[in-house]
Amino acid sequence: DLFLVLAQTDEGVGCFAVPRLLPDGTRNPFYLQRLKDKLGNKSNASSEVEFDGTWGRMVGEPGRGVRTIIEMVGHTRLDCTIGSAAGMRMAVTQAIHHTRHRAAFGRTLADQPLMQNVLADLALESEASTALAMRLARAYDEGDKALRRLGTAVAKFHVCKRSPGVAVEALECLGGNGYVEESGMPRLYREAPLNSVWEGSGNVNALDVLRTLAKEPGAFDVFFAELEHASGADARYDARVTELKAAFSEPDTLEVRARRVVEDMATAWQAGLLLRHAPAPVADAFVASRLGRESGLNYGTLPAGADLGAIIERALPA
Repeated sequence: DLFLVLAQTDEGVGCFAVPRLLPDGTRNPFYLQRLKDKLGNKSNASSEVEFDGTWGRMVGEPGRGVRTIIEMVGHTRLDCTIGSAAGMRMAVTQAIHHTRHRAAFGRTLADQPLMQNVLADLALESEASTALAMRLARAYDEGDKALRRLGTAVAKFHVCKRSPGVAVEALECLGGNGYVEESGMPRLYREAPLNSVWEGSGNVNALDVLRTLAKEPGAFDVFFAELEHASGADARYDARVTELKAAFSEPDTLEVRARRVVEDMATAWQAGLLLRHAPAPVADAFVASRLGRESGLNYGTLPAGADLGAIIERALPA
């Protein structure tokens, strides 16, 4: 019923509220020139829009449209984070279900050690992403503006970036059936990259973290105070937090390192949440693989000592 639109004005880019209906009940004129043929997200149509004689009311100050709309962008970035975590959960659930019922070489796929490693690794990614999304949502519920301003960009960058990898690995767990539309996995695969593109790509969010830290000096202390809640729970975690603080000591190279720094911020935050709220097998495996670098670049490379069975059992649908 109402669209927020950025448009050029004499003072610069402004933000306008454009209603679907005018006060007299007639339609506000704007024209859809074409629907875009997108990779995925087909049921949520996107179009090229022409405004000709369209009525709108400016929101905020003239020439400051981006700053005005950024409050909405913060909430939709939260939506993107939650949506990516939900997509991961769906993918992991499908993979676990299939492998528990598909047998090969005399036993189900889920009973085979290498597949267990893959499933457990995917389950870790899903749980860590959900924990981070829910913590961020709590910051919005509680009006914690300092944490949510920085944390939204951190979480949106990392969780949405991890989603496509989870989707493709889960699809592979179904074998050739996963590549068939009826399985539902191709749709998850097509949807997975989108949240990383919407509301600011990876670079935009990584640089937004740096801008927030530069403009709001207190944000640095707020973020690390959040990490301190898990201090002492694991020596590897404490070491990572110390390393992370040191990463900001060379401001001249911070921009070129932005993606790595923000990734480390996100994984440290996830590890802290799991250390506080998840069972020991989950937290230990996550810390070992994401902070301790005891795994490879691909999913399914958790260290041999991880309690794979317990991690998978926890990820089973209720």
